[in-house]
Amino acid sequence: MAVVLGMVIAATSVAAEPASIDAYMAQPRHAADEVVRYGPAPSQVAELFLPKAKGPHPVVILLHGGCFLKQYEGFAQTSAIAADLAGRGYAVWNVEYRKLGEAGAGYPGTFQDVATAIDLLRAEPPKRDLDLSRVIAVGHSAGGHLALWAASRGRIPASSPLHAADPLKIGAVISLAGIGDLKGQGRVFAAPCGDDTIDRLVDTAGRKDPFADTSPAELLPSGVKVVMVHGVFDPVMPPYTGRDYAAKVRKAGDRADVETIPGAAHFDLVIPTTAAWAAIVGILDREMQRLAHGS
Repeated sequence: MAVVLGMVIAATSVAAEPASIDAYMAQPRHAADEVVRYGPAPSQVAELFLPKAKGPHPVVILLHGGCFLKQYEGFAQTSAIAADLAGRGYAVWNVEYRKLGEAGAGYPGTFQDVATAIDLLRAEPPKRDLDLSRVIAVGHSAGGHLALWAASRGRIPASSPLHAADPLKIGAVISLAGIGDLKGQGRVFAAPCGDDTIDRLVDTAGRKDPFADTSPAELLPSGVKVVMVHGVFDPVMPPYTGRDYAAKVRKAGDRADVETIPGAAHFDLVIPTTAAWAAIVGILDREMQRLAHGS
C-alpha cells in the first residue's frame, strides 16, 4: 500500500501538498492509560486513553485503517489522535484487531474482534468514568468500514456468527475516508489495497451471500447518524464514495452528512497537527453535543 499510495499522493502534492504516508507513519507512539487484552492473539488488544479531568467522559471508539492487512500499521499511529482527543475531554478506546495475514483474521474473526472489543467497554464503566450514553465510533479507511459496521450490528440476523443479542449502542459514526458499501465500492478500495482484499476479508469464495452481514450498506437502516468525511484530494476513497454512501443511508431512512475537507488527502485526516484534523474535531464536538441533547 505504501508504494501505491505514495505514487498517487505524489501526483496531487504539487497542488494540494497533502500529508504523505511517511508523515503518517512517522507519528510517535503515545502511551495509553490502560491496556486491555480481549483475546489471546497479539492483535486482540485495546487501549484506553482518559482525560485528566473528572468524568463521566463521552467515549470515542477509534478504529484504525491499513487495508485490513497485517503488513500495514495503524494501531500505533492512531494513538496520536487518541492522545489528542483525551486532551480535549474524550475517553478514547483505541481498538486493534486481527488483520489478513494473521491466524483467525478475515471472516468471522476480524469482525468478532471488533465486536468483542467494543462490547468490553460495558465492563465497569463507573470505574473508568465513562458515559456510555454518549458513544461515537470514528474509523479511518478500513477502520471507517468497521466503524459503520459496528454501529449496524443490531441488524445482523441470529443465524450469523457475527450476531450479538445486545451490542453496545453507538450514537453516531464519523467515517474518515471509509468504505460503507463493500459490494458497490469494492473496486475503488481495491486500487490501493489489492484486488482480492475484500474477497478474503468476507470470504466470497466460501459463502453464498458474503456481504449480508459484513457490509454496512446491507444493514441499513441502522438508526445511527453517519458523517462521511473525505479529503478533497483523497485518491484512496475519493469524496464521491462518501456522497454515494450517504445517499444510500438517507434513502434507507437514516441521517447522513458529508464533509469534504479542502486541501486534504487520505492521511491528513488522522494526523493531529493538520487543519483537517482540527475540522474533524469540530465535527466530533458537534455530534457529541447532539447526543448530549438527545437529538
